[in-house]
Amino acid sequence: MYLDTSTIKQGHKTYIRHLLRESYREGKKVRHRTIANLSKCSPEEIEAIRLALRHKKDLAQLTSGQNKDVSLKQGLSVGAVWLLHSMARQLGIADALGTTQQGKLALWQVIARAIDQGSRLSAVRLAGSHAACDVLGLGKFDEDDLYDNLDWLSDNQAAIEQRLIRGHIRTPTPGLFLYDVTSSYLEGTQNELSAFGYNRDGKRGKRQIVIGLLCNETGVPLSVEVFAGNTQDTRTFASQIKKVSERFGVGEVTFVGDRGMIKSGQVEELGEQGFHYITAITKPQIETLLRTGVFQMSLFDKGRAEVQATEGLRYVLRRNPVRAEEIRKSRQDKLLSLRKAIDKENEYLKGHKQAKIQTALKRIQAKSLRLKLSGWVTTLAEEQQIVQRIDESAFTEEAKLDGCYVLKSDLAEQSATKETIHDRYKDLTLVESAFRSSKTVNLELRPIHVRLASRTRGHVFVVMMAYRIIQELAVRWQHLDMTVEEGIGELSTLCANEVSFNGKEKCNQIPEPRTSVKKLLEAANIQLPDVLPSRGVIVTTKKKLTSRRKVK
Repeated sequence: MYLDTSTIKQGHKTYIRHLLRESYREGKKVRHRTIANLSKCSPEEIEAIRLALRHKKDLAQLTSGQNKDVSLKQGLSVGAVWLLHSMARQLGIADALGTTQQGKLALWQVIARAIDQGSRLSAVRLAGSHAACDVLGLGKFDEDDLYDNLDWLSDNQAAIEQRLIRGHIRTPTPGLFLYDVTSSYLEGTQNELSAFGYNRDGKRGKRQIVIGLLCNETGVPLSVEVFAGNTQDTRTFASQIKKVSERFGVGEVTFVGDRGMIKSGQVEELGEQGFHYITAITKPQIETLLRTGVFQMSLFDKGRAEVQATEGLRYVLRRNPVRAEEIRKSRQDKLLSLRKAIDKENEYLKGHKQAKIQTALKRIQAKSLRLKLSGWVTTLAEEQQIVQRIDESAFTEEAKLDGCYVLKSDLAEQSATKETIHDRYKDLTLVESAFRSSKTVNLELRPIHVRLASRTRGHVFVVMMAYRIIQELAVRWQHLDMTVEEGIGELSTLCANEVSFNGKEKCNQIPEPRTSVKKLLEAANIQLPDVLPSRGVIVTTKKKLTSRRKVK
C-alpha cells in the first residue's frame, strides 16, 4: 500500500491529487488499484499517512524513546503559530488569502505580526525559530520574497477583502458601517506616500501617511485604505462610498462618521447613492441652531432628546455630565495656571523697577490666548502690576454647552430610534480602539520599513488582518488574567519534540502543554495535534546581522 501523488497545472491554477493505492498480482502481471481518494486531506494528514505507511511494521515504536533508531531533540516553537493559524482559519482569513505560495506567505506575515512586531527581515528570522513552514506548509523563503508578497497583497487586496466580507468573516452582511481615519508618522523621507499634513500623533516635523479604516457595526475591520499624508479626512470618504456600493454589494446602508468626516459635501455624495448617515455637528453649528430656534437649551437636560427638523433631518441632543465636569476642571486648572504666571511676573516686576511691564503683559496675554481663556479673561497693566479680570457673562456663555453634543441623521424613525442613533455613533470608539491596538498596543504599525506605495499598502493590510485575530483573541481570553500579548508569548514557549528515524525521516511530536498554556488553548477553542509533519525546511535571511556589525 502506498500514496500516489500527482500535480496537475491548468492555466494559472495548480491541483494536487493524492490517492491511497495498493499493488497486487494478477497472474504474471502487477496491477494497481485505488483504495481511497485522499485529495481533500490536509498536507499534515497526508504526511502523517505517508509516515505511518513507511513504518507500518513498527508503528507503535515511531515516537517511542525505546527504539534505538529513534532520536529526540527540542524542535521549533509551535504553540503560538498553531493557535494563530487556527484562528485565521476559523475567521476565514486563511481561506481568503488562498493556498498558493503567495497566500501562505501573506498568512505568515499576518501571524508574524501578531507574534512579534518587526520588519520583513525579522519575520524571516522568526520563521527560523517557529514552526511556520511545518504548520503553514511553506517552502523556503527569504526577506525578498516577503517584500514581493507585499506587492501581491496590494494588487489583490480588493478581492481578498471581498472574500472576507462575503462569507469568511462570520458576521451578517452589514448595513451599517463605521468609518474613521488616523495618521501614522514616518521616520524617513523616502516613502512614496509620505507628506506633511495634520499629524494626530503630535509629531511635528515628521512626514506621515493617512489610513482609513472601514468596520461593520460591531467593530470588525472590513477594509483599510492608505492615502498620501496630506489627504484631508473628507477626501478619503468618497472612495469608501464607492467601495461599499460596488464591491460589497449590500442593500440599505448607513455610514457613521465623526463631525470632521461627514460634512455637507459627503452628505450629498451619500444621498446620490441612496445611503444614510449618522454624524455629529460642531459647536458653532449648535449655537446657530439655538439662535434660530430649532431646539432650546432646556432639551439638553432631558437625557436623550430628539428634534425632527425639515427635509427628514433628525437631531439627537444630550449633555454628558461626566464630560461637563471634566471641562469645568480643565478650565479651572487653566485659570489657575494663568494666575500663577501673573503672580510670577508681578513678583519680578516688583523687584526690578526698570523692567518693562508691557513686555511682561505680552507674555501673559500670549499665554491666555494659548490656553483659550482670552474670550472671558482680560489681563491689564495697572501701574507696575498685571491684573486679571473675569467677564462673568462671557464665562457663562462659554460654559453653557459644556458636555453637550448633537447628533444628526437622515434615518427614518421606523429604521432607527433616537437611542439607536446615539448608540451607533458611540460605536465609533471601536474604530478608535482598532487604531490604538494597531499603532501602539499589540501590533506596532510603526516603524514602516518600506518605501514603495504598494508595499506600504500591503504592510497596513497585514496589520489589519492581524488586528482581526487579536480582536477575536481578546474576546475569547477576556476572562483570563492575561493580556493577548502575554498569552501569545506564553504559547510561544511551547516547543515540539523533533523525532528522527534513522537520522533521516522526521516528525514533530507535540508534548502535553503545561496548565497555563492549556487554559489559553481551551479558552480560544483550539486543539493541538499530537504529531505534526516535519518538512525539514530551513529558513534563513539573505542579509546577515554579522555582516552589518562593526568589529572592534
